[in-house]
Amino acid sequence: MIRAFQKRDLEPVMEIWLSANLQAHPFVPRSYWESHFAEVKTMLPQAELYVAEEDGVVRGFIGLDGGYIAGLFVAEAWRSRGIGRQLLKKAKSLYLALALHVYEENEPAVRFYRREGFLQEETRVDPETNCREIRMRWEKAGCR
Repeated sequence: MIRAFQKRDLEPVMEIWLSANLQAHPFVPRSYWESHFAEVKTMLPQAELYVAEEDGVVRGFIGLDGGYIAGLFVAEAWRSRGIGRQLLKKAKSLYLALALHVYEENEPAVRFYRREGFLQEETRVDPETNCREIRMRWEKAGCR
């Protein structure tokens, strides 16, 4: 079930955020994610968030800032089960266009977004990590 974030979701969401970032981005020092943990924990409840919940447990979440996907994270044991697709489907139902940045080295995520209809717009170096990232965009058919 996809539903709006509630305050009680903060701890499981943060656990997923940290573990998923560490797993998906081994090319970024662990200290980078750990040093941003408190800041993200403060900012997340103010964002537009939706969680994927199954059996009363948060399995993943998506953070949106208007039509920008600030992050999409799924707990490791629940990846490749359609949760990411369900979260994206929710975002696509809310916006006519979506954009995001994804690290180029995070090949599974790049493939996932391409399968979901996102197209590459540009590549740049993230000034905080010095890693290359791709800006991708999706538009609802017929909206251009």
